[in-house]
Amino acid sequence: MTRMRGWIVSAAVVLAAALVPAGAEVGAGQGPAPTGQSPGLRQFSGSPIDVDYQSANLRTVLRQLSEIGGVNIVLDPSVPLDATVDVRLTQVPWDQVMDVVLRTGKLTYELQGSVLRVMTQEALTRERQEAAQLRDASRMMPALETLRVRLNYAAAPGVRDLLEQARIVSDRGTVDFDERTNMLIVQDVPEHLREIEQLVSELDRPEPQVEIEARIVQANRDTARALGVQWGFNGRVAPELGNTTGLAFPNRGAVGGRVEDQGPTRQGPNDPRAGVLEETATTINLPVTGATSAIGLTMGAINGAFNLDVALTALEREGSLKIVSTPRVTTQNNQQAQVTQGFQIPIQVVSNNTVTVQFKDAALKLVVTPQITAANTVIMHIELENGFPDFSRAVNGNPSINTQRAVTQVQVPDGVTTVIGGVVQTRDAVSNDRTPGLSKIPLLGWLFRRDTESTESQDLLIFITPRIIRG
Repeated sequence: MTRMRGWIVSAAVVLAAALVPAGAEVGAGQGPAPTGQSPGLRQFSGSPIDVDYQSANLRTVLRQLSEIGGVNIVLDPSVPLDATVDVRLTQVPWDQVMDVVLRTGKLTYELQGSVLRVMTQEALTRERQEAAQLRDASRMMPALETLRVRLNYAAAPGVRDLLEQARIVSDRGTVDFDERTNMLIVQDVPEHLREIEQLVSELDRPEPQVEIEARIVQANRDTARALGVQWGFNGRVAPELGNTTGLAFPNRGAVGGRVEDQGPTRQGPNDPRAGVLEETATTINLPVTGATSAIGLTMGAINGAFNLDVALTALEREGSLKIVSTPRVTTQNNQQAQVTQGFQIPIQVVSNNTVTVQFKDAALKLVVTPQITAANTVIMHIELENGFPDFSRAVNGNPSINTQRAVTQVQVPDGVTTVIGGVVQTRDAVSNDRTPGLSKIPLLGWLFRRDTESTESQDLLIFITPRIIRG
């Protein structure tokens, strides 16, 4: 294989020396005519062959001759596709036949190693002109220089992406970075490097920080007022009291209260001679639950024939509760910050006979992203949530979470406090328990009713204060 390859190369060199047109410009691999030899008397050393081509395609003839001489040939697109050859030669060296065919087709060639490129003279001239222009442009093009910038505040990957996306680097330039040292490495022409260096110096500056303070104020107030009455009586007719009815039946009797399950509820002193159903019992039972004040009155006959017991209960309550939560967080400009204070509640979830435990946040959470403007104000995207468990409303042992949430975007001057949200909830309740008919008696109707009034109010206000920290 090596011997055959060397033979092909030798054949190509011989052909190159033999095919130099007289007086024409030679291509790569061509040389001048031997000393003392006229260009028109060039010697050909190829094997003699006989050829007879009649209107044969030029490209086909060239390929056949390259196969006879064992030469690698490439036909340039400039060689006509429809050109023909008419030639008849006997015992002429094949390289001379090739020379005749090239001259007849007004073609030239260029030898590149062991490959012979055949083309028109115009194509070869144009190709050399373009190569010369490219060499001249390369000599005039400025050399690339390298800029190394070690960043102090900005992240090198982010700056690299910005330079590439903004197309500040030329087509010849490249941008890379070293993550370990946070160094930016730029290779470009000097004109672009000056602009890049100025831009990087503007980007690599410390950003001011923002301290955000939120205050959640919860104020609960409740008032209650109630007035109730209890009274009972009994009246008896009995032989031991000396006030019999004078009849065989009924010989005795009693009238009294039966509020609870139609049974007697003892209100006060009773005659020890009275039966169970003859004791003083409650007739009107409208007391105030949890009363803080009460007064009673008991009256009765000396023989116990009639007893009356009255009790008045009253309640007046007023209370207030104030809860202030103040989450505070500091972050850089345009960087999200979050602060959370609270705990997680485990909740059991049953799915496909499998019990899993999920955790639900019940905490005070502040998530904020500040943006400092040139007007010394701060634009903030705020997510504020205040949640706490409510075991009084538990479901399957899992408490519900009472949540207060605010999501908004506001612009606030530096150091100024503003309200970003609030909820005011008020509940007024009035109830009247009364004895039908008797409660409407003028002046005495209050003895037969219970009046209760209560008011509850819940106020929720959310304040936010940004403070710019410049350093």
